[in-house]
Amino acid sequence: MAGKTRFCCQECGHCTPRWLGRCPECGAWNTLVEEAVAGTKQRPGIATPTPLPITQISLNKEERFSTGIGELDRVLGGGVVPASLILLGGDPGIGKSTLLLQVATCVAGAGRVVLYVSGEESVQQVRLRAFRLGVESSRLYLLAETDIDAVENSIRSLNPALVIVDSIQTMQKVDFGSAPGSVGQVRECATQFMRLAKETGVAIFLVGHVTKEGLLAGPRVLEHMVDAVLYFEGERHQSFRILRGVKNRFGSTNEIGVFEMKDDGLVEVANPSSLFMIQHPAGPVAGAVVVPTLEGTRPLLVEIQALVSPTGFGNPRRMTAGVDYNRVILIMAVLEKRVGLHLGSYDAYVNAVGGVRLVEPAVDLGIAVALASSFRDIPVNCRLAVVGEIGLTGELRPVTGIEKRVQEATQLGFTHCLLPRANLGQVDPSRLGSMTVWGAQTLSEALEIALEQ
Repeated sequence: MAGKTRFCCQECGHCTPRWLGRCPECGAWNTLVEEAVAGTKQRPGIATPTPLPITQISLNKEERFSTGIGELDRVLGGGVVPASLILLGGDPGIGKSTLLLQVATCVAGAGRVVLYVSGEESVQQVRLRAFRLGVESSRLYLLAETDIDAVENSIRSLNPALVIVDSIQTMQKVDFGSAPGSVGQVRECATQFMRLAKETGVAIFLVGHVTKEGLLAGPRVLEHMVDAVLYFEGERHQSFRILRGVKNRFGSTNEIGVFEMKDDGLVEVANPSSLFMIQHPAGPVAGAVVVPTLEGTRPLLVEIQALVSPTGFGNPRRMTAGVDYNRVILIMAVLEKRVGLHLGSYDAYVNAVGGVRLVEPAVDLGIAVALASSFRDIPVNCRLAVVGEIGLTGELRPVTGIEKRVQEATQLGFTHCLLPRANLGQVDPSRLGSMTVWGAQTLSEALEIALEQ
């Protein structure tokens, strides 16, 4: 089939012999792009592998090594597993290259050989960035190359413990024929890196570009092939960065790592709640509520702010930042139907302070209290933390990890906590100290408690 072309979908990777307006596999429109078909090579004398019973395969526990950055180790499940392939994605300028360059220096400083492959910068540019960050090591090797076969030869000759490829979209297989970054090139290069990692035992980090929707560019099969997928999130105008694992074959996908961007690079945040709460008002303010959220096993205190004002247009505006838009619309409907707050002619704006994104339903009660506080212009106690999920009938549903949430609020000086009544039995009174805990059965009851304190 050498010299022929095919059309592959940029969303799902499905290929067809001719161009179609709509992908027959995933149904996406205008996603098929033309690419060359690589010529097939004859492989004479291939040995047939012998299948083994699963009971005869030895149980060798993976031996991880630390990246030197505790927050990254937390997300990876305790460190890097040799022979693993890890994909790191994020918006442009968010700090992906900075983080991995710091990782490379820490691993090299621990006595391991590291190869940093740059397809976007020259070795002089990488060296200048490393000098600015104050990170360097004689065991860190730089290579500016986009030919994946040349990169593979360098890896096999150097035999490093860790390889960083920045980025997978710049790598190309010369005999494949299509342009770098195309669906076929990304898939073939990722496959070659995966095979190389499993054969040599080298751990490989791949930097991936993202689309304007925030998804990793290239075929979705790229995420299926790798062992771990990490997303680097955060607002470019905020100093905080959150590293979130969405796939991990060797650990949990519920952990996050929190960093702060400074002049000398990314700095770990050991207690992110204190930083998210640094601008929390010292006195009562209408529309500001603190919510103890849970990211994996880590509790975070995040301030939710809401602003409700009469609309000057025919249709009221609803805007959100850091919280799910549809969830806010649902909560506003419950407030209007079950509580009697007539929000139909009011604009509503909801924001999670600090650039963090809250997705769990346990923040529902915090959003509702903030909206009601702003609508009625009644301040909420600045030392009150609220948590709970809201049902469509106006009831408060219990949430998980309530004891961790309450303890985090207690450690940061909060004196009151409002939660669903079903969670009261899960809180140990002996560990509350001066904390007062209230339980509510319905949203109306919770609003009466929160707005009267």
